[in-house]
Amino acid sequence: MTDLLEARPVTDVAGKGSLWRIRANLVWAGATNNWNLFRTNRVGIVGLAIILFFALMALIHPVLMSGMRWYSGAALFVLIWPVVAWMIWPLLGRLRHERRVTLPLTVGIAAALLAVAGVTLGGVWDATTYHPVVGNEANPPVLYRTVVNEVTDPDTEMSIREALVYSNADGSPLQLGDVAEIREQPTGPYGRHWLGTDPLGRDILSQLMKGAQGAFLLGMVAALVTVLVATSVGAVAAYMGGWIDSFFMRLADLLLMLPALAIFIVMSSVFHFELWHLAILIGMLSGFGGVAIVLKSQALAVKVKPFIEAARVAGGSTFRVITVHVIPNVMPLSLLYMMFTVTGAIQTEAVLSFLGLLNIDMSWGLMIELARNQGYFLTGMRFWWLVFPAGLCVSLLAAAFFLVGRAMDEVINPRLRKR
Repeated sequence: MTDLLEARPVTDVAGKGSLWRIRANLVWAGATNNWNLFRTNRVGIVGLAIILFFALMALIHPVLMSGMRWYSGAALFVLIWPVVAWMIWPLLGRLRHERRVTLPLTVGIAAALLAVAGVTLGGVWDATTYHPVVGNEANPPVLYRTVVNEVTDPDTEMSIREALVYSNADGSPLQLGDVAEIREQPTGPYGRHWLGTDPLGRDILSQLMKGAQGAFLLGMVAALVTVLVATSVGAVAAYMGGWIDSFFMRLADLLLMLPALAIFIVMSSVFHFELWHLAILIGMLSGFGGVAIVLKSQALAVKVKPFIEAARVAGGSTFRVITVHVIPNVMPLSLLYMMFTVTGAIQTEAVLSFLGLLNIDMSWGLMIELARNQGYFLTGMRFWWLVFPAGLCVSLLAAAFFLVGRAMDEVINPRLRKR
C-alpha cells in the first residue's frame, strides 16, 4: 500500500457498492496518489509537457488541413478534451473548493474551447501548398542576385557560372552586372511558411507535424507490444520455472548479445518495412530481450508472496494465477520500461529513415535524409531550417519519454525517493 492509502481507512478509499465499483475506486485512489508523487518531480513534469506539446502538434495537423471546420472542432473535442480538461481543472481550484465548479462543467469549458479552436483553425492550410508530402509553394519569395566574376556575398551575388542556368525576362542570357530574379526552393522562414520550405517546396512545419504523428504511432505500438510480450514472458518464466524459464532466458540473452540496430538495418533492407512493421519488430525484440529479464526478477518476488500460495490452495489454475495475480503485480514496472521503449523506437526510426530503409511518406529522419541527399549538409548553417528543426524534434521527444520514465521510476521504486 502506498503512504496515502495507508493514511486513510480502506473503507474510505474503496467506498461502497459492487465489487467492480470498489476495485475502480481503489485503482483511482492509487492512480491519484501516484500522480501526486509524479508531479513533485520537476524533470518528469518537463518531459510530460514536451510530450503533450508534440501530441498537440500531431492532433492539430489534420484540423489545419481540413476544409470542414465544424467537423474539425468535433474531432479536436473527441481527441484531446481530457488534456484540456486536465489543464483547466487546477486553474479552477478555488471555485472547485467552493462547489461552484464541477467536473462536467470543466469538460463543458474544454469542449467550448476546442470547438472555437476547431472552427478557427479548421482548413487554414491549403492542401496544395501545405500538404507535407505532395504540397508545393507555387509563389516563393523572389531572390535578387547580381552576376559577378567573384562572389563575395552569396546572399546578393551569383557567379557567371551559376548564371548559365538562368535568363532575363526576355529570354536572353545573363551578363556581368545583370540582376537575376530567382524563384527557387528552399526558402527560409517567412510569413506563409514559419519554418521555411524544403528543396521540393514543401512546408517544414507541416512536415514536422506529420512526423509527430508517425513518431507517436511508432512509439505507442512498440511500447504496447513490449508490455504484452515482456509481462507474459517474465510472468510465465518466473512462475513455471524449469526448461520454460531456461528457454526464455537464453532467448533473452541471445537477443541482448545481437546488435539491435544491425538487425533493423538488415531486415529493413530485405523486407521493405513500413512504420507499423518496425514498431512490432522493436516491441518483439524488447519484449523477448532485456525487459523480459527485468520483469522476470520482479515476478519471482511476487511468486513467493502468501496470496499466490493461497490462490493455488484455493484451486486456481496456472493460467488464472499468472493472469490474475502475477501479471497485475508486475504491470507497474512494465509501464516504466514502456517509456524507455518509446525513446529507443523514436531514435531507431530516425536512423532507418535517414538511411532510406523505411517505406514511409514522411518522418523527421526522412527530412534530414533529404537535406543530406541534396547536399545541404555541406553549406553549414546557411539552410539550418532543413536539418535543425527535425533533429531537435527527434531529440526532444525521445528525451521527454526518457524523463517521464525516470520520474515514473521514482514513483514505482520508493527507495529512489529516499535518496
